[in-house]
Amino acid sequence: MLMPRLAMQGIAAVLTSLLYFKQKALIYPSHVPADSREKVPRPVAFNFRDFEELIIPTNDGEKLSAFYIRGPRGGPNANVTVLMFHGNAGNIGHRLPIARMLISSTGCNVFMLEYRGYGLSTGEPDESGLNIDAQTGLDYLRDRVETRNHKLIVYGQSLGGAVAVRLVAKNQAREDISGLILENTFLSMRKLIPSIMPPAKYLALLCHQIWPTDSLIPNVKVPILFLSGLQDEIVPPIHMKRLYDMATTPVKIWKPFPGGDHNSSVLEEGYFESIADFMGRVTGQQQGHHQSEKKYR
Repeated sequence: MLMPRLAMQGIAAVLTSLLYFKQKALIYPSHVPADSREKVPRPVAFNFRDFEELIIPTNDGEKLSAFYIRGPRGGPNANVTVLMFHGNAGNIGHRLPIARMLISSTGCNVFMLEYRGYGLSTGEPDESGLNIDAQTGLDYLRDRVETRNHKLIVYGQSLGGAVAVRLVAKNQAREDISGLILENTFLSMRKLIPSIMPPAKYLALLCHQIWPTDSLIPNVKVPILFLSGLQDEIVPPIHMKRLYDMATTPVKIWKPFPGGDHNSSVLEEGYFESIADFMGRVTGQQQGHHQSEKKYR
């Protein structure tokens, strides 16, 4: 009996050390896939013609890479910009196909901000740093002559949803943020650990990268669109449903995708139509898209 007990104690010690000391590497795998820090696809490779590649400084000395991609000038959503936050792996270049679909389905502009420690941005990622980055991106749009009067939609996928919720909760008073879009986002990092690292479920309190989306979302008063892949193998779909239930905004829309997993929900039928319809409603510029969805107000 002694050896199994010692083995279990050894496993517990390893998990404790891994979770506490290596959690940033686990939560922010910015080198995945390989070469993600060096090779960032550029808009020109996806036939975008009207765009800018930017370097934006933060107030703590980092330099963030970003793309600003314009939709059709003079279109119905030419004064709408989507501020886009991606998940915890890859870089903004890997999300350019999503930007293309956003623009083609809505005619909006897309601002893709790279987190510190990802892609060509400097620094190392952590919760406080990513929140600084998000604020930097929003402030940039608010200060830029071209976009200072734009209606803003904040769109976050997975970890990016946690970034987006905090940003909106903190900045909605100015009323330039028209809506929030969340895809496959978690309640909090501590509540996600039992699903992604079951042996460490009793050690979740050691996680110092908290991302308390569940405690922040009741404070969000702008309209929210919830895009949930019901086959999500990383973030259990119940996380999204509970976030929806916790949201107190007068306008919230639940859009499930029965075949969508964590990374493929964006490929599901009706995904971009849902965004176009939501954008039309919250900006007052209906796009004419209609699809079956569950609406809760």
